[in-house]
Amino acid sequence: MQWLMVPLQWNFILITAVAASLAAQLIKVILNLIIIGKFIPERIWGAGGMPSSHSATVCAMLVATGRYCGTGSPLFALAVVISVIVMYDAMGVRRETGEQAKVLNQMLNEWMDEGAQNFPWLADKRLKEMVGHTPVQVLAGAVLGVVIGFVMPLPA
Repeated sequence: MQWLMVPLQWNFILITAVAASLAAQLIKVILNLIIIGKFIPERIWGAGGMPSSHSATVCAMLVATGRYCGTGSPLFALAVVISVIVMYDAMGVRRETGEQAKVLNQMLNEWMDEGAQNFPWLADKRLKEMVGHTPVQVLAGAVLGVVIGFVMPLPA
């Protein structure tokens, strides 16, 4: 366990946040393997899906900042504000962007069925649909981040 303490002493808050992000992305890959039954490499780094890696990252950062700097510190206040903004954005703007992409992709598919020869440059165009999160995905990421934030051992 001593090997874990070296990077934590370098920057406890950053390492905790990165660990939460990596854990969330790994969980996405595993859930895709279980639910869909196939490995999708984009899930390793891609946005969207269960759990929210953005929420996990900022919540781990928030808890680590509170543990390391104290909940009365200006850094903790900053971490709270950033966390709220990121999670709100994941459920709001980014989720809506994904919903709009679904509609636009459907429209493109219909248009391409009718006149693909008129728009050859649109033939391979698809907007990314999985960019935001449902409230449940954000909550799951937040819980994961909080747990990791508390589980990581504080540097001595």
